[in-house]
Amino acid sequence: MKGLYPAIEPYRQWHMPVQAPHELYIEECGNPDGLPVLFIHGGPGSGCQPFHRRYFDPEVYRIILFDQRGAGKSTPHAELSNNTTADLVSDMEQLREQLGIEQWVLFGGSWGSTLSLVYAETYPERVSGLILRGIFLCRPQDIAWFYQQGAGRIFPEHWEQFIAPIPEDERGDMVSAYYRQLTSDDETTRLEAARAWSLWEGRTVSLLPCKEVEEVFGDAHFALSIARIECHYFMHDSFLDKNQIVNNANTLKDIPGIIVHGRYDVVCPVDQALALHAAWPQAELQVIADAGHAASEPATVDVLVSATRDMARKLGAIPA
Repeated sequence: MKGLYPAIEPYRQWHMPVQAPHELYIEECGNPDGLPVLFIHGGPGSGCQPFHRRYFDPEVYRIILFDQRGAGKSTPHAELSNNTTADLVSDMEQLREQLGIEQWVLFGGSWGSTLSLVYAETYPERVSGLILRGIFLCRPQDIAWFYQQGAGRIFPEHWEQFIAPIPEDERGDMVSAYYRQLTSDDETTRLEAARAWSLWEGRTVSLLPCKEVEEVFGDAHFALSIARIECHYFMHDSFLDKNQIVNNANTLKDIPGIIVHGRYDVVCPVDQALALHAAWPQAELQVIADAGHAASEPATVDVLVSATRDMARKLGAIPA
C-alpha cells in the first residue's frame, strides 16, 4: 500500500489580492518546471494543510496550493462578503494567468471536487486532467442528507451534539438555524455554533474514529471558517443552478479524469460519484471498499497517490 510522499516545504509563499476585501494565500512546491497541479481544498472554508503537498511526486509535479476566500491563511478570516462559487472560479483563473500556466491538473476532494468540476466546466480548455475524491454535487438532497435527515441515523450520538445548540422549534431547518447563530453579533454564540457544526463533520468523515482529525475540526480558528463559510454556501444552494454539475458534464468528455470515492462515505454518499460517472463515463471510477470520506484514510491515500502517478503517465510527464 502506497503512503504519502515525504514532507516538503514550499519554495515560494505569497498572497494574491482578489476582489476586496480578500487576499488569498498561495504556496508552490515540488518541481518549478514540472506538470502543474492545483490542490483544491474542501469545506468550503477548511484551508490547506501541510500533508496536502504530499500526494504528488515532487520531482514530477509543480504543486500549487491556495486557501480559498476566508479560509486558512487567506484574509479576512471567515469572511462571507464577496464569497461565492463564481468568485472562487474567478480566483482560480486569475491565479493560473498570474503563474503563466496554460493548463493544469486539478486535484480536489469533497467541496474541492465541486469547485474543480465547476471550474473545469467553465474553462475546459485550461484543464489537462481531473483527480477527484469524495464527490459532492451540492444538490439540495445532498445537503439535507448530512444536515437534516439521514447521516444522523448512522451517528445518532454525534447528531444529538450537533442539534443541541439549536432550539427544538428551529430544528426543521438546521442550516437556516445555524446560519442565524453563525452570523450572530454575539461572538460566544458564533464560536459555540461553529465548534458544534465543525465537530459534527470531523466525527463522521472517517470510516473509523480518528482523534487527530477530530482535533483539527475542533480547533476554534478552523471551526469558525469552515462552519460560517459552509453554512453561507449551503444557505444559497452553493451558488449553483439546479443539478448544474451533472447537467454540464458533457463539457468534461475530453478531459482525462479519475474519480475516487469511499464506499462508506457518510458525508457525501457514493451515489453522487455514480451520478457524476453516469454523466461523464469517460472518467475512471474507483470505489474504495474500506474507506469513508476523509482523504487521510490509508486506503484512500493509496489510491490517490497511485492516481497522481497514473495521471502523470497519461499526460506524458513520466514514462508509460
